[in-house]
Amino acid sequence: QVQLVESGGGLVQAGGSLRLSCAASGRTFGTYAMAWFRQAPTKEREFVAAVTWGGFSTRYADSVKGRFTISSANRNTVYLQMNSLKPEDTAVYYCAAAPGAIRTSDTEYQYWGQGAQVTVSS
Repeated sequence: QVQLVESGGGLVQAGGSLRLSCAASGRTFGTYAMAWFRQAPTKEREFVAAVTWGGFSTRYADSVKGRFTISSANRNTVYLQMNSLKPEDTAVYYCAAAPGAIRTSDTEYQYWGQGAQVTVSS
């Protein structure tokens, strides 16, 4: 059974940092792209960042470029380092996996975690 489990969310002041982790299990993800999406209250889920295993390719949403860094380790863990956080980064963050290349549409991701709440206070 495939599982993606997020951890590391929480409450932080604006300008602070958090690191999210996503532990993947249940299959071999070596040929998958791993991504982070987020969904704020009353808004649609949006792409944040994605990486291929080994870190050979990454992609970021314009809103997080230069502040967030996605990375992978041991072919079963994906991280999202979030620096210089802003109140508008407040959302539930989801880890997702899709076969093949990086894509930014959530409809193309096959597996999803349960989500981790990130709250940034002003």
